[in-house]
Amino acid sequence: MSDQNSTHLSILQDAATQARGLAIDAVHACSSGHLGLPLGCAEIGAALYGNGGLRHDPSAPRWLNRDRFILSGGHGSMFLYTWLHLSGYALALDEVKNFRVLGSETPGHPEFGDTVGVEATTGPLGQGIANAVGFALSGKRAAAKFNTAEHTLFDHHVIALHGDGCLQEGVAKEAIAFAGHNQLDNLILIYDANDVTLDAMAEQTQSEDPAAYFQSQGWDAVTLDGHDLNAVSEALASAKANDNGKPTVLIAKTTIAKGIPEVEGTAGGHGEGGANFAESARAGLGLPAETFYVSPEVREHFAAVAKAAQSTRAEWDNTYTAWKSANPELAAELEGGAGDAIPADLSSCIPEFEAGNKAATRATGGTVINAVAEAIPQLITGSADLYGSTKNYIKDGGDFGPANFAGRNIWFGIREHAMGAICNGIAYDGIFRASGATFLVFADYLRPSIRLASLAKLPVTYIFTHDSVGVGEDGPTHQPVETVSGLRVIPNLDVIRPADAEEVAGAYIAAMQRQDGPTALILTRQGVVANDALSAAERREGTLKGGYIAREESGSLECILMASGSELALALQAAEQIGAGARVVSIPCFERFDRQPAAYRESILPAACTRRVAVEAGVSLTWGNYLGLDGKAVCIDRFGLSAPGGKVMETLGLTAEKVVEAAKG
Repeated sequence: MSDQNSTHLSILQDAATQARGLAIDAVHACSSGHLGLPLGCAEIGAALYGNGGLRHDPSAPRWLNRDRFILSGGHGSMFLYTWLHLSGYALALDEVKNFRVLGSETPGHPEFGDTVGVEATTGPLGQGIANAVGFALSGKRAAAKFNTAEHTLFDHHVIALHGDGCLQEGVAKEAIAFAGHNQLDNLILIYDANDVTLDAMAEQTQSEDPAAYFQSQGWDAVTLDGHDLNAVSEALASAKANDNGKPTVLIAKTTIAKGIPEVEGTAGGHGEGGANFAESARAGLGLPAETFYVSPEVREHFAAVAKAAQSTRAEWDNTYTAWKSANPELAAELEGGAGDAIPADLSSCIPEFEAGNKAATRATGGTVINAVAEAIPQLITGSADLYGSTKNYIKDGGDFGPANFAGRNIWFGIREHAMGAICNGIAYDGIFRASGATFLVFADYLRPSIRLASLAKLPVTYIFTHDSVGVGEDGPTHQPVETVSGLRVIPNLDVIRPADAEEVAGAYIAAMQRQDGPTALILTRQGVVANDALSAAERREGTLKGGYIAREESGSLECILMASGSELALALQAAEQIGAGARVVSIPCFERFDRQPAAYRESILPAACTRRVAVEAGVSLTWGNYLGLDGKAVCIDRFGLSAPGGKVMETLGLTAEKVVEAAKG
């Protein structure tokens, strides 16, 4: 080894050691956090951020052709914060010192939007792996869509670091299978194989051969010493050069909490326990007594790396300028995607439906999504092996896969949880608008991903069909009586249950216009009766507001019948029987309605009218805010039955007569 290479390697090793020191000091300062991963993977961090393993530019954190790094083991957040700080991202040393302090840029787990350089909100194990698959899918599609023979805009890689805990979660296994099947060879997983989980040594709960497992899923697997900087750097370079259609996993054998002899290599090294030995650990690592120490030589090294990164990005900028000049239409589409541009006149892009339309809202949803897809080329969609039922296939959009990475239809297979997390990864990347579909009763299979999308404010659209006991003969296992209410309690998730075709159009417009969170569209299998008494524009606009008057009283207001989805028809029928004093209010989306000005909400649901009835083929729990103390619910607070849908509705009391009875009672 030359003197120059020896000096370079020595500085990188110093950086790894000092990164360990920063993690120890930060966790010790707040007496909280996880030291195992940051200490065990320090050489991996040095190879990624200090030795060319990761192509990125700290001065342009959202550079389109950067390599994306996702820390799937989000509990090891000090790993990420340390290397972002050392690399020159706008993450000051004071923020590292304020680890886990209220309002700091270094929260306990990485949160997208709170910390520069954080690509995804991670913490729940396995999610980051599936997010990385979504990033890789987005990268493959971007390359297929926007690269030309003359200009290569996208050739980046997606790298995720995970441990045994992530790999044990089912969502990770679903995503790994999807990535291998779809030949996402721009994806690299680094497996922190330290043989330890939180409670015990990993052998207590697993006996899998990881290399054999990944290879069985169509991956390349390489086992290496995770503390050997050269080995890690060479393995990363080799994986990046791979274009054989196989994603790569680097199984990095490491020692958890390396640098703290009292706990390293044991389950006790996973959390903050090692911080109790901070002073002796710092001395053992050869660090000075000064806490949060970074040497001038390490600072200089990373400054030089950052300068070189700016040069690399500047070269790409020149390529982009030339590409944009030669491909103005593609450039408009790309910039529209990255900027989340949605046509202001989207409603005019969706044809109005004929009066008397009685189609199921899943069927009209299929018509609407195709009109929306034509207006928004960034929209892509997928289904968990249910396109024939969920009706969200984009006609002429092509199927995403190795033969056509530009395809707009993603075949997720029966992998609902991975579908949700992969859609999140696509949304984090920000180039395309992601949507995914399954039956509503299976929404809980992807609920953790929906929750994270809501937390991270991702504009993902979920298309859930077969929305109630109206499913009928499939019985209570497939009749989601509690699921809509269960989704409504997730903060920042808009849940829209449209009543007819025009409300479906409004629901899609609402979902596409929303930029600060996800939207769940709840659609029927059975046909519905359209409310043709109002115009298409009125129903669409009312849906955008979350609630509106579907039938106005013709006399003094005596009672208000409220409904969502297919039960709006029952409320309208009941109102005809009740007479002139009955008002019917459609509330397809509680969340959008609640965001309206108080004056609007009062105009729809005047407080003076306390005689109210809620009608919905689901549990009554979430209607309380609108019903008040005097209202009554015609809902289903039990599981369903196996019989034809209409018979189930009748047996469980979902009839116009029951609504009339409740109103008069």
